[in-house]
Amino acid sequence: MALVTSRPQLETGLDRDLPELARSLGAADADVTTVSWDDPEADWERFDLVVIRSAWDYSERVAEFVAWAGRVARLTVLANPASVVRWNTDKRYLADLAAAGVPVVPTRYLAPGDPVELSESDDGEFVVKPTAGAGARYAARYEKGEYEAAAAHIERMHGEGLTAMVQPYMPGIDETGERALVHVGGRFLHAVQKGAVLAPDTAYDDEKMPHPDLRPWQPTAAELDVAERALAAVPGSPELLYARVDLVDDADGAPCVMELELVEPNLFLDLHGASLPAVTQEILTAAS
Repeated sequence: MALVTSRPQLETGLDRDLPELARSLGAADADVTTVSWDDPEADWERFDLVVIRSAWDYSERVAEFVAWAGRVARLTVLANPASVVRWNTDKRYLADLAAAGVPVVPTRYLAPGDPVELSESDDGEFVVKPTAGAGARYAARYEKGEYEAAAAHIERMHGEGLTAMVQPYMPGIDETGERALVHVGGRFLHAVQKGAVLAPDTAYDDEKMPHPDLRPWQPTAAELDVAERALAAVPGSPELLYARVDLVDDADGAPCVMELELVEPNLFLDLHGASLPAVTQEILTAAS
């Protein structure tokens, strides 16, 4: 089987899940190869299972990555499926979740060519980011009235062919953070809490820490319910090897979906080492 990463991750080793997962699978007598998704020499057909893990540079090459997933899925088993990759690499999926009745962060989309009008519709702090992004790339938090700076940010993204998302900043993040609920094999596995990623006055093109102040978290019944509803709303009801549902609190303190991570989510196995055997077994089962 192949564990898929990216060239930057192979060079930096930032994916701390990857070596532990490879070691655990190897200890279970699995033939494991770690390979970059864009390796021109990779023979994907020889693998019985290809598991996307830390292809974290995909957001800069979305069309290429989605096409790669489609090719691999025609040759072998891809986890998660290519249809999920296609849907989940564009955060307009939040609109699909909202239409299915799942509570999500309110979101407005501005595609290239759309008029950039912010002052009349965005009250209070707000966030601008692209619909295709990872690691808070091109994301920034703005105070009420900072419409000129936000418009320049959106125009920069439009110039690169990116669709912008405009969302209210959820102030609960500064108090209760984000909660990431990890599911493997269709079952809840563990959760973490992380601090706010977008600090005030941080430029959209600055590098950001995607998972600050991480700690284990015990989710509430309401959080588990929202996560289950979000996963049930994925089009086509595909079998998901792994999933991560990122939640924040709305103005009333109720959980809502900020992101649904189905392509290359960090599973935070360094915080939840006891979960490694379960993840290993689910991958082995998927390969059988």
